[in-house]
Amino acid sequence: MAHMGENMNSNNIIINCPNCGAKNRIPKSRIHESPICGKCRARLDTSGNTDKPIEVTDQSFDREVLSHQGPVLLDCWAPWCGPCKMVAPVLDQLASEYAGRVKIAKLNVDENPTTASRYAIQSIPTMLIFNQGNQINRLVGALPKQEIERNLLAVL
Repeated sequence: MAHMGENMNSNNIIINCPNCGAKNRIPKSRIHESPICGKCRARLDTSGNTDKPIEVTDQSFDREVLSHQGPVLLDCWAPWCGPCKMVAPVLDQLASEYAGRVKIAKLNVDENPTTASRYAIQSIPTMLIFNQGNQINRLVGALPKQEIERNLLAVL
């Protein structure tokens, strides 16, 4: 029976209320409808609960990564980078599998040199893992999904 419940829940995202802390189950299909907490009626923050990686720029970095109250995996990449292209589908999978628990973000280092320089990105792909605005890990290279996932699970 547990397996049936798991399949049913794969279409839902759990969002903790920033006001009262209650856990709210939101269908993925309704995540963009400004959901409110079932307990205290406060508006729920859905900005990190997308099931696809979000694009981050020098201008949006602080808001999307440093101000996010949960874990963020930031992929520093460039369109001409072969290994970056190999990692992209893995990050798409992780964004879907960890929606609501980890925000997956992508930063094009060619278009956003300020942030790339700020974090001394010298080779790509480089993945930075943040939790509550603090960088806690750095992964360099086209790593297998299991390795990236192991590092993500360390912050959950």
